[in-house]
Amino acid sequence: MTRADRANARHLGWGAGALIAVLAVVLLVGGSIVVSTALGVWPLGAATSRSSLVATPSPSPTPTLASLPPRVPSATASPAPTASAAPTVPASPAAQPCAGDTVLTIWAHPDDDIIFGNPTISDAIAAGECVRTVFLTAGDAGKGLDYTHSRELGILRAYNHMRGVDGLWDSAVVTLDSGLRMERLTPQNDPRLSVMFLRLPDGNITDGGFDATGHATLSKLLDGGVTTLVPIDGGPAVDRAQLSASLSEIAAALHPARTLTHVPRGSAYAPGDHPDHSAVGTLVRESIGRDAAAAPGIRYFVGYPSLDLPRTLDGAVLDAKVETYRIYAQQDSVVRCVDRDACLKTRKFGEWLRRSYPLGEADLRMS
Repeated sequence: MTRADRANARHLGWGAGALIAVLAVVLLVGGSIVVSTALGVWPLGAATSRSSLVATPSPSPTPTLASLPPRVPSATASPAPTASAAPTVPASPAAQPCAGDTVLTIWAHPDDDIIFGNPTISDAIAAGECVRTVFLTAGDAGKGLDYTHSRELGILRAYNHMRGVDGLWDSAVVTLDSGLRMERLTPQNDPRLSVMFLRLPDGNITDGGFDATGHATLSKLLDGGVTTLVPIDGGPAVDRAQLSASLSEIAAALHPARTLTHVPRGSAYAPGDHPDHSAVGTLVRESIGRDAAAAPGIRYFVGYPSLDLPRTLDGAVLDAKVETYRIYAQQDSVVRCVDRDACLKTRKFGEWLRRSYPLGEADLRMS
């Protein structure tokens, strides 16, 4: 979730031959202090696609007739040729093993998961399922990486709260077979969870983007207004086909029992939602939704328009959801709230927190 803010963002680029992006994460949850280095110095060569690491064999010289030795008849029959084993296809870098069911959640901004996707996500964590969360945009509101990193810190603290453990998160820069690069963070000693950040530009509630990111948006990428989007951390540009292929690759590698995301364009529940939400829901539906195995498990969560629907949460369930959000919000200067009552009184956010509306394909009322 973002609000328009036209502040100029500081530029962050790649150095010659190295990506230097340091996220010093200080986790303070429940009175304990946790420090995690999320990004260090990454050689550009380390971020190349795995396919580029396979050497191409040099062709052997073709033997001539004169160079071949004379054939000597054998008294025994030659053994029949045996069928060679099919080559093993390497696993995608997106693969993460899970002993049980996996819930894949894909959102536009850091906080969409805990506002619209909870309590489904917290219930999955409590049940011991693996939860893999992907954020497509940086949620930067045109403010740059400092604000983005603050929101990401809030998300890590919120997930620590949901899993009931304060701890460090290990970071890895992952380049998918599609060529898309992302940062993946996983809590130490708890491989059930992971959070992935693509950091594409925030599109703004107006769908016009921000000065700091050249007014580039996911909507423009989907509609052909721009051919690529450049992550605000200076990563490689991404086009629409690559972004769709990346979501398909992630889902194929994780084999989710359920996928949670936003309502797509064309749904009766899309008008009035954040344009980034609708774009992400559309990308998920057009990529993962085409997989016959994964499509039945997709749930599309109503976003901003849920204000017009009845409240669905109260009691202990609502309290737990609000507390998770409050922990996140301590790191978000735009929506910070100090306690339960303050969070529930926050304009619009408090009412969104009181609701959760997951929809199946048949419930979308597509036009």
